[in-house]
Amino acid sequence: MHQKRDLATPGDLKRIQKAGVRHGGKKVVTDDVKKLKSLSVQPGIPDLDRIHYYVEPVNIEYYVPKDSRFVVETRYLYIPLIDPDESEKYSILTTYMQKERFFDIIEVIAEYAQHTTLILESYHETFAILENISKGIKDGRFSPEHYRRAFYLTETMMKFEPTIASLEVLGDYISYNINWLIRKMNSLQIDFAASDDTIAYLIKRRQVRWEEKNLPEDERFEILAALFYDQAFPNRGLSMGDDDYFYDIFEKKSKF
Repeated sequence: MHQKRDLATPGDLKRIQKAGVRHGGKKVVTDDVKKLKSLSVQPGIPDLDRIHYYVEPVNIEYYVPKDSRFVVETRYLYIPLIDPDESEKYSILTTYMQKERFFDIIEVIAEYAQHTTLILESYHETFAILENISKGIKDGRFSPEHYRRAFYLTETMMKFEPTIASLEVLGDYISYNINWLIRKMNSLQIDFAASDDTIAYLIKRRQVRWEEKNLPEDERFEILAALFYDQAFPNRGLSMGDDDYFYDIFEKKSKF
């Protein structure tokens, strides 16, 4: 049996209760009209750096009493792409990352014959998907639209990770490949949309990195991430306690 990769679990969502977060020790309620309206449409990220983010539109809705109507506006959540750390243990992945190459398992089998048996045993049920991803990457060099299909297939593969091969030899190649494809499609200006689970996973990786590095909090990101979760997973985490909030999370570290 394959073990599903951790995405957005109720434990990850325990900081989201009734669309609220904490910032600077104070609760920020996302139905605060002034707070919502004050959020910039897009963050101040230089154009050249935007390929390193996944961008998700988030709708905010508020009531205008004098007009007796609701107004819906869009803000853009920029999620930084966090790559796996380079390591000696996963030297194959480190080599691909240093060369900025897509981690094509079909190519890895050909280039690292000593790991062929382990890889084939780990992916025998999903090997056809890996072959289609490999074909999509190759076809994308001539017809960039194929990168979109490769991305959606890679999202599918996330559901089957980690495997014995990825834990022992390959490393967190799936996160790297997701990021690689997002950057590639961003650079080529290809329209695409990640699944809610993938977006939740990207947010999770960002939050873990921010906690590990003790990086400054970003109120805009926190509020929009909370709104994303509230809209994408409206029925999850509703039984959490009142003292749960948006930044107490991610006890589970990467398996890699």
